[in-house]
Amino acid sequence: MIDRIDLRGSDRDPATVLPRADRATDRADLTDQVRPIVEAVRRDGSAAVRHYTARFDQVELAEVRVPKQALATALDRLDPAVRAALTECARRARAVHEVQRRPDETVTVAPGGTVTERWLPARRVGVYVPGGLLAYPSSVVMNVVPAQVAGVSSLAVASPPKPEHGGLPHPAILGACALLGVEEVYSVGGAQAVAMLAFGTADCPPVDLISGPGNAYVTAAKRLVKGFVGVDAEAGPTEIAILADRTARPEHVAADLIAQAEHDERAACLLVTDDPGLLDATVTELARQLPAIPHRARCQAALRGQSAAVLVDDLDAGLVLIEAWAPEHLEIITADAADRAGRVRNAGAVFVGPYSPVSLGDYLAGSNHVLPTGGTARFSGGLSVQSFLRCVHVVSYDEPALAAAAPHIDALGDAEGLPGHVAAVRARVPR
Repeated sequence: MIDRIDLRGSDRDPATVLPRADRATDRADLTDQVRPIVEAVRRDGSAAVRHYTARFDQVELAEVRVPKQALATALDRLDPAVRAALTECARRARAVHEVQRRPDETVTVAPGGTVTERWLPARRVGVYVPGGLLAYPSSVVMNVVPAQVAGVSSLAVASPPKPEHGGLPHPAILGACALLGVEEVYSVGGAQAVAMLAFGTADCPPVDLISGPGNAYVTAAKRLVKGFVGVDAEAGPTEIAILADRTARPEHVAADLIAQAEHDERAACLLVTDDPGLLDATVTELARQLPAIPHRARCQAALRGQSAAVLVDDLDAGLVLIEAWAPEHLEIITADAADRAGRVRNAGAVFVGPYSPVSLGDYLAGSNHVLPTGGTARFSGGLSVQSFLRCVHVVSYDEPALAAAAPHIDALGDAEGLPGHVAAVRARVPR
């Protein structure tokens, strides 16, 4: 069901002990597989997009762009409960993300000399919304809302077409786009969608930045276009870590492990506890709950593949272990959960206490669910308004301010062997 690892009294390196889907082994192979697709779209444009869509999605595209009427129809036909949920999801996300928008700031660094930090949005952004195993209308919200709050003026969404939906993306994805006012949506998925967004085609003008999660092929394509355009991150399989003590209810812990496992058979699910009784009870609960799960085979593959229930000496040791693993999602279900949450540095998002499950964050917490995976939470954070902004410094000095700085420029220019730098200043303010 799930591996048990006993680390009590052990000083083993967590990197060699804790499971996680291995991205390194297939990285080169996938990049080599995807490169011809990316290059073909760059060279041949819409013809290549149509070719690969027919090959991989079994859809012959008459139109690459989703007609406006199809978006309106999808919104009209959206289940009222789903529409209400997406509306509330967007409201809460917007409330959280609006406080992330930085104002421009002017700093006087010397009399007569200022530097203004201007925060400017990307002009045009492409959002990739997965639609393979599952459809994710919530991902539309999580990508589009922060981009809109940042002030992005042009948004294009790409999502895989499905034969069962008339060669269009999933209706819930189209409805979510329409709900948020996104009118530019493309029936294109996979590596060809990333290349289309990055390089542009006759159907789709190029973007400046691409955001949104996808499968390993989408990630490989983002890796290839990175630098030509901006990308948010190279997302890997999803993951959860749960730090729990005897106060946690095993049925809750098991349900949260299963909820993460149903995303992907390569999902990583980690329970870390100092209570052997909780570990045993959680394993029992997994066996009890799994038969009722529609995606049981996928969950079992994830739980058996790169997941574990880990026993540690105490919760402090458990937190050290989790910090080293740097999970995408971290639940803390302990008697002192709020205090421990305040000590966490390496996690994409932290969920505090028994009533803050990751599923809440996926949909309605107001936080963003596009988060760093594969241990990258050690040095990166989740998608935010800042992901769509760039800082431009505006420098303004008057003559006396430049004259005051000139001796220091003389010294640094001479030290670095760049007399032209010195001369450019001294042409304005002679010695």
